Amino acid sequence: MRFFLVFLLAFSFSFGAKVVKVDQRYQESVKCKVCHHRIVDEWSDSWHAKSHYKNDEYFQKSIEYVSRKHRKSLNSVKVECATCHNPRISVTNTTLDYELAAVMGLTEGSKVDKAVSDDSLGEGINCVVCHNIDKIHDEYDATKRGIHRVEWTKSGTMTGPYTDAKSPYHKTIHHDFMDKNPNKLCFVCHANDRSVRGLVFTNMEEEYVGEQKCVECHMGPQKKDVAATYSFNGKAKIRTVRNHGFMGAHFDSMLNGALELSSEKKGRSLIITISNPQPHNVPSGFGGRELLLEMVYKNKSGEVIDTKTLSLTTTYERKKGREGIPHMAKKASKDMSIPAKGSKSFKVEKVAGAAMVEITLSYRLVNDEIRELLELKEPIWSKKYFVAKLRQKL
Repeated sequence: MRFFLVFLLAFSFSFGAKVVKVDQRYQESVKCKVCHHRIVDEWSDSWHAKSHYKNDEYFQKSIEYVSRKHRKSLNSVKVECATCHNPRISVTNTTLDYELAAVMGLTEGSKVDKAVSDDSLGEGINCVVCHNIDKIHDEYDATKRGIHRVEWTKSGTMTGPYTDAKSPYHKTIHHDFMDKNPNKLCFVCHANDRSVRGLVFTNMEEEYVGEQKCVECHMGPQKKDVAATYSFNGKAKIRTVRNHGFMGAHFDSMLNGALELSSEKKGRSLIITISNPQPHNVPSGFGGRELLLEMVYKNKSGEVIDTKTLSLTTTYERKKGREGIPHMAKKASKDMSIPAKGSKSFKVEKVAGAAMVEITLSYRLVNDEIRELLELKEPIWSKKYFVAKLRQKL
């Protein structure tokens, strides 16, 4: 009976987006490093390289939390998250039959379990994710993201920004989303983040303002360098290239000065204004990030007489009003992010006896509530990244 049930379920465990198998020659970035040494080295330190759940504490704990609270098998949640975190996964959806089999412990050896544990996924967003995309369907419904929004090239065909690129190791084609319109590529995944209950908690594409390219900040300025060391005539071609470290909110240099801080006295109050010159909201990119306004009040002698802290973050509720993480949320509190190309002002009361206040603006990747829910231990999740500071006489 057990054999019959396994046989029956094997045909209905998984469906979803079209999968193109990647030849073993191109699965690992080390193979690309032979010609693209500098680029692979830069990518190796990026969060794209660490997007697999084994390499990211926050991601791993989130998957476990959703599985536990949503009462869904761990591997099914991994498959759902692989939509963006591991888009070259060989299974893109699971069925109720798989959930039933998982409860009874009958999934060992299934396509789903093999796909989730495949060693080729360990590098996360590697070369054959971005550089194997052939078509981007931005006309699709907003619920379709990541692997469900793209079509892949045949294995061994790489997409790049140059129209004259040649290689003896793979075929190379050019698409506009690699140079003229790279935002289209970024928004395949970095848009329309939604919870299991359908709440959109981050939509970078919708909030984006202006024509600025994401890569101008997150891949740095263009510079003259070698994209590939190989050349048919023995001389590597000098190209216009960008850094592949994909710098984000976990870089001090990205946050220092990213927002502007100003203040003015108004009666018994102090009005603090945070202005955002960036093309997207800050914080953005993921729910539960936080801005901290810390105020230190001093008297005429320079002694500290009081301190106040204002947390600018979003909190999330799951069913029955219980606190939760973004991916489990049914409801979210008011958006406290600073809008793209905009500003927000906050009123705080003066402190009696204070002659001056020092105001420091910091950024945290995860607020206290979510960090405690997920029991995150790594220091990066509680670290304060400096953004701006000013002094105001009172």
